[in-house]
Amino acid sequence: MPKDWEFSHNLATGAKWTPGLREIFEYRDLGIKASTNGDYIAHIVKSKGMPNSDEVQQWHVHHCDFQFVMILNGWAEFEYEGQGVRRLEKGDVINQRPGIPHREIACSNDLEVLEIVAPANFETEVVDAPAAAAE
Repeated sequence: MPKDWEFSHNLATGAKWTPGLREIFEYRDLGIKASTNGDYIAHIVKSKGMPNSDEVQQWHVHHCDFQFVMILNGWAEFEYEGQGVRRLEKGDVINQRPGIPHREIACSNDLEVLEIVAPANFETEVVDAPAAAAE
């Protein structure tokens, strides 16, 4: 059944970069949140070249139904419960299952990521490290 979603066309030439969840990144909203009435959000996350010192390096979970991550530029290293440390490079994709505990270990200064999440207004919660986590 069709949803009450709007058509959207987000132009790169008019891109607006704003602060967001993490202070070391800038975010470009791609218009999906508004056009899907909050069912999804799609944004590009771009490193500001700052040291990685915020709480995302702590273990955390996102309370969402779907999370897709694609590296557009640079690299990032994440650790996922039960999956170990994963290095993602340009072109790599992760379908991050809902509720998986994870943390970011490091990223390049030129990191750019496409992230699609449902629902748009998901919560992030810091959690204890899994017993098998790397030190």
